[in-house]
Amino acid sequence: MGKCIYKPKGKALEYAEYACNFFIGCSCECSYCFNKKGMLSKTLGGNTPTLKKCFKDEKHALEVFEKELKQNLAELQKHGLFFSFTTDPFLNKTIHLHLQAADKCLKNGVSVKFLTKRADWLEGYRTGNNYIPFPFLIKDDLKDKFAFGFTLTGHDELEPNASTNAERIEAMRKLHEAGFKTWASIEPVIDFESSLKMIYRTTDCCDLYKIGLQSGKKYDEIKLWSFIKESSAIRVNYKEALASGEEIKIYFKDSLLAQAGINREDLPANCVGRDYDIFNN
Repeated sequence: MGKCIYKPKGKALEYAEYACNFFIGCSCECSYCFNKKGMLSKTLGGNTPTLKKCFKDEKHALEVFEKELKQNLAELQKHGLFFSFTTDPFLNKTIHLHLQAADKCLKNGVSVKFLTKRADWLEGYRTGNNYIPFPFLIKDDLKDKFAFGFTLTGHDELEPNASTNAERIEAMRKLHEAGFKTWASIEPVIDFESSLKMIYRTTDCCDLYKIGLQSGKKYDEIKLWSFIKESSAIRVNYKEALASGEEIKIYFKDSLLAQAGINREDLPANCVGRDYDIFNN
């Protein structure tokens, strides 16, 4: 579709209708990273985030982005834009360009979704000699255009250079309390106990869960079915009330349901489809 903005295919399409990739490579060094395995590992799986070769520099990347944004504005206003499948958008190397692009989106009525394993950017970040206190200076009337997602596996040892899962949860909670949309990627499921623990610990601050299995790993069908049943029955817990009675919103990825032998239409009502819009539900 473009050098920056494109329509994902396959499993990635279950996360977003449209996405933007400026960089390849990620310094979190997660052992399970999909980009580090298979045919594209040499292209996408480096440990150092690098601007894509089609861009001269970050200024050029932003110029290309703005052009592609306007070319596809109607669709992007409808579906929003996801950052990023090929790096973590909130690394020291990548954050400034991603937030500049997000600003372009907001000025054109396009909502933005981020997915990260970092929490250290939350109070602000440095670019050159400037310190930018993001995101708490964002105006209240724009907060509903942001959806901050955090990958939560419960296994810090597999994510050596990422923020800890506890730090990510605390960041999610602060963002949620500040009025932003928040969501969690419970993917990959390393083990069912850890994934359930991540869900239970975030029911007061997460608007949507997306749950997927580890690529290429086979799971016990009965245990997987039990995991689906237990996680979809979890209730939302708020600080002001021990139980609201409201069920959490979950999207189970297609591959997970296929392994469990469950049809999507047979799931409970709080298990949403791929077209669920976190901004308008």
